[in-house]
Formats: sequence, C-alpha cells, structure tokens
Amino acid sequence: MNESQINMGKISYINASPVFYGLDRGLLPDWLKMIPDVPSVLNQKIMAGEIKISPISAAFYAMNHNDLLLLPDLSISCHGPVLSVLLASHHPIEDLNNKTVVFTPESASSTSFLKMIFNQKKIAPHFEVRPVNNCQTASTNADAVLVIGDIALTQPWNTVFEYCIDLGQLWYKMTQMPFVFAVWVVRRSFAKKYPDRTRKIHELLLTSKSQGYRHLDQIIQAGQKKLNIDASIVTRYFDLLHCNLNNEKVKAMGVFFDSLFDQGVLLDKADIEFFK
Repeated sequence: MNESQINMGKISYINASPVFYGLDRGLLPDWLKMIPDVPSVLNQKIMAGEIKISPISAAFYAMNHNDLLLLPDLSISCHGPVLSVLLASHHPIEDLNNKTVVFTPESASSTSFLKMIFNQKKIAPHFEVRPVNNCQTASTNADAVLVIGDIALTQPWNTVFEYCIDLGQLWYKMTQMPFVFAVWVVRRSFAKKYPDRTRKIHELLLTSKSQGYRHLDQIIQAGQKKLNIDASIVTRYFDLLHCNLNNEKVKAMGVFFDSLFDQGVLLDKADIEFFK
C-alpha cells in the first residue's frame, strides 16, 4: 500500500449507502481506501489509528470526544421510527427487571441509549453481549434482544416477539427530537497534521452524499437486492433515515450525551466539536 494512502471507515449496512454512493462509483481517489465494517469495529479501528476518518456510533464519539472531531453535515439519524434499531422483547420494558437482555456487539449508541432507558426506569436486567443473527434462536435464548442494522429489516422479529420497540420512535416520544445514531469523525491528531487532506475527504463525502440522494432509486434497488426484501420496505426505510446533521440534530445529540452523563453511562460530559 502506498505510504500516503489514507484508510477511511465505511459502514457495511445499507443505511450509509447514500453517503458512499459517489465514492462507490468513481469519486474515490487512489490515495483513499475504504474499510467496510460494522459500527462497533469501526469504533475500535479509529481509536487504534487503523483508520483516520470514519462513521462511528454517536455515543462512542461522546466517550472519546477528546480524541475525535465531528465532520459537519454527516450522520445516520431519524426523526421518529427508524425500523433498523429494535428492542424485540417477550415483555414490556417495565417488566424486564432481572430478565435476560441480549445486546448485539455491533453498536454503541443503541446500547448506551437502552441502558439509559433502563437506568431512568430503575430497571436492572441481566445484560449479555453476543451476536444476534437469527430471530428464532434469539427468541428462545433471551427475554429481549437489541438488534440493529440490516438484520433488523430482514427477519420477522414481530412474529416471534410480542413487543418490537423502535428506539428511534421511543426517543422521539421522550423528547420530540430527532435521534442521531452515527456520526462521521476524524482523529484530532490527523486533522491537526493534515487539515487540507481532511477538508478534501470531507468534501468528497458531501459530494458523494449529494450524488446518492439524486440517485436514491438506485440505492433502493441495490438495498432490495442485497437484503432480498420487498422494495417497499427499503423505500420506507430511506424515507425515515437521513444522513444530514442540522442544528436540531446537533442539539438533540447534546441532549442525548447529557442524559448519558446524568445516568452514569458517560464518565464525563461530552463536548460537541466540529472540524473546521
């Protein structure tokens, strides 16, 4: 690999497809390499320095804000239901005390949010972290499971669990605000050393995203083909999911981070700071 080549993370779910549309179709320069993986792995890779810029879980940014800067106008967020972040449960949330709740290891934001909800409601489940790949298996091995990403869309969780709680909708009911699941960040050390290159990558991401939203029909077709589900589900998914980061979402992110701190999920208050 060229020594000047930069590694950039890429979420492997379809939810980030609009942002990477152009980069997947000719915008990617030879000095930039995309590393696809699930959010939790990208979280660890950026902290290890293996990638310099990446989408990561918003809560993970809050946990490591001293080492990272946000890139403007990039997120994975919703304003109500999101479809791909679900708590599938055999019981109402209020009845999960001392019950087994399994978290997928793939996301920090959803896990942190759910722990915050349990803290607020004074509910203490038994938490387990393990892969969640099959709704039938999960149904027999847990009282409730947190499932995110493509698998939340492709399996009939609502047929094997009595309750399917959309965390985007739950947050909206609590706050009347949007929820930011993932953000794009750059390592502070890299941005300080290579501000022009960071700026160029950010511009590429924004151009790529703009192209994606101009070709959303192609993204929906590709998502339907990848997941082998009805195109109407994918269409609704991208109607609910957004990849921008406006002032309202930044404010909502601050409310989320403050709530995580108040509930003891974060050890210190997280500053929201952007690369400029």
